[in-house]
Amino acid sequence: MTELRICIDVPDVQRALDFYTRALGLHPGRQRQNSWAELLGASAPIDLLPKAQGTLPSATSTTGRDYRRHWTPIHLDLVVEDLDAALARALEAGATLDQPVQVREWGRMANLADPFGHGWCLLQFHGAGYDALP
Repeated sequence: MTELRICIDVPDVQRALDFYTRALGLHPGRQRQNSWAELLGASAPIDLLPKAQGTLPSATSTTGRDYRRHWTPIHLDLVVEDLDAALARALEAGATLDQPVQVREWGRMANLADPFGHGWCLLQFHGAGYDALP
């Protein structure tokens, strides 16, 4: 069996713990000083990994880590029951809204960035959710 763990590189583990617990209502799990921290409360554990600004992600990389807003084809979608309340909590904790809340045939979506430049979305399904898609 395969276990999914979500890993997020951050420049400051404590700051990330503070943000994600306030913004998403997650709670800390296991921790190892500033070398790793686990967040629980989502359907998969989230590991916060300290990686300094500018460090290379692999031996073949030519570009270092950059914690300004950036785009990646993989991002986190968090399904919430009340998008407006979840969005207010995330913004209060330090997230930024990339564009106004969008209404789709399956529900509503807010595109955000965390304080470390990572993109993620808050989704509130209605009706059949994604099953409403053709």
